[in-house]
Amino acid sequence: MPIFKSNNNQKHTILVMMKSIKIIICVACLIPLTSFTWYNATERLVRDYINTYAELAVIEMYRSGVPASITLAQGLHESNYGQSDLATRANNHFGIKCKSYWKGQKYYHEDDDFNTKGELIESCFRAYNNPVESYVDHSNFLMYSSHYGKLFYLDKTDFKGWAYGLKECGYATDINYSKKLISKIEKYNLTQYDHSDNPYRAVIKGDSPKK
Repeated sequence: MPIFKSNNNQKHTILVMMKSIKIIICVACLIPLTSFTWYNATERLVRDYINTYAELAVIEMYRSGVPASITLAQGLHESNYGQSDLATRANNHFGIKCKSYWKGQKYYHEDDDFNTKGELIESCFRAYNNPVESYVDHSNFLMYSSHYGKLFYLDKTDFKGWAYGLKECGYATDINYSKKLISKIEKYNLTQYDHSDNPYRAVIKGDSPKK
């Protein structure tokens, strides 16, 4: 029977291999933990955003006719849960650009506009004093832009019709824009806000929260 004779080189090789295996195991253990932590952080941002702006989306729904679920889904997507550069620096939660008739504040940011040489240039975006102004202007933008007019013939509960309609009317260039909105609406049950009571009715009646 052959006898295994150990030497220093073999011992060194074995130790290196053992350390490598430990490192691989540690990394493998950390990947799920890191992914889980990232997932929780993102979900927390989503929930905080919805809790912050759901009531405003409902108010705008009854004022303008834009479904609250659509407004929230667009806000979540366009502002990256309120964390985007546009949202934090310009209070722009819907990615609405200036347009020639815009007389308000402006914020310049690289997006998808190119010059005649094909070089990416800064785009002009609308800027607001606070997120409330952004939500109100989003509703007005859809209400008073003629090419979105046909959407207002849809029922406010037809979120899929609105999602596909926004893409068809040119709101975004992303070919998957509608699907992304629908995914968020279904995942976070945003349709519940389309069935919320009219807050204006409570104000007119003089109702106040019970203490």
